[in-house]
Formats: sequence, C-alpha cells, structure tokens
Amino acid sequence: MLSSSVRRFGTSALRRMHYEEGPGKNLPFSVDNKWKLLLGTFIFTLTGIGGPCFIVRHQLLKQ
Repeated sequence: MLSSSVRRFGTSALRRMHYEEGPGKNLPFSVDNKWKLLLGTFIFTLTGIGGPCFIVRHQLLKQ
C-alpha cells in the first residue's frame, strides 16, 4: 500500500519536471553573456587558487 503510493508520487513528480533543452541550459549559471562569464570564471579561479597562496605567503612572512 505505502510502496505503491510512493511509487505513484515519484513518477508523477518526474512527469511534472520540465527543463529547458539546449546547450548551456542545464548549468547553474548563464552562458549568454560571454564577458560576465569570463569575469565570473576569473574571480572564481583567482579566489580558489590565489586565496590559499596568499594565506601561505602571509604565514611565512609572519615568522
């Protein structure tokens, strides 16, 4: 009884979902504006790589 109702809910939830199709539509960010994408990628990379390097440099100079 319970398993059939769960199965029915799961299949109906999948049928209700609809995503846009096409290149870049399944990403969590927009790829329409190339300059905004470039700036976002640059900032993301700079903080991800530059942040730890800056912290290590700060700790080494603190001694």
